[in-house]
Amino acid sequence: MTRFSSQERTALFIDGANLYAATRSLGFDIDYRRLLDYFGANTNLLRAYYYSALLETEEYSPLKPLTDWLAYNGYSLVTKPAKEFTDAMGRRRIKGNMDIELAIDMLELAPKLDHAILFSGDSDFRRLVEAVQRKGVRVSVVSTIKTSPPMIADELRRQADQYVELADIAPEFTRRPQDGRTRMREDDES
Repeated sequence: MTRFSSQERTALFIDGANLYAATRSLGFDIDYRRLLDYFGANTNLLRAYYYSALLETEEYSPLKPLTDWLAYNGYSLVTKPAKEFTDAMGRRRIKGNMDIELAIDMLELAPKLDHAILFSGDSDFRRLVEAVQRKGVRVSVVSTIKTSPPMIADELRRQADQYVELADIAPEFTRRPQDGRTRMREDDES
């Protein structure tokens, strides 16, 4: 059972790339307004952080509309430029790790929190979760084991005070069927 309390001072820490990969694997899109409403109704939500590396060399980034919307609609957006490189096989690769930014923000905010909710399955966050717990903060990790392979590292899931299966709470904040993008995707499958 998922436990959230309206009495707990809470912050969301969303690893954008990790959440995107998890939702893609599960086959749905997040409605970020509904996500904020859900946690705002079920916790004393102080802040919602969204972390994303952005490729600035392209004329248009598909993330730009999302990050602009988030920045104007209640999220604290944390970004940095992604690095583009060519690997040894000649393939174009993009690297943009936001782990340090997320870790610093969570550690700095910990004295003001009762509950930190981390949207990521990255094993690199296990030590962060442990450090924040030592400060007396309860930590929930939201990710999924319902993909193959699972999106959450086993050591992170064990370290968390509460593991929340993304697929179980997703109906609270996924895009509704009347949304054009969702309807279009359903039409494409028939």
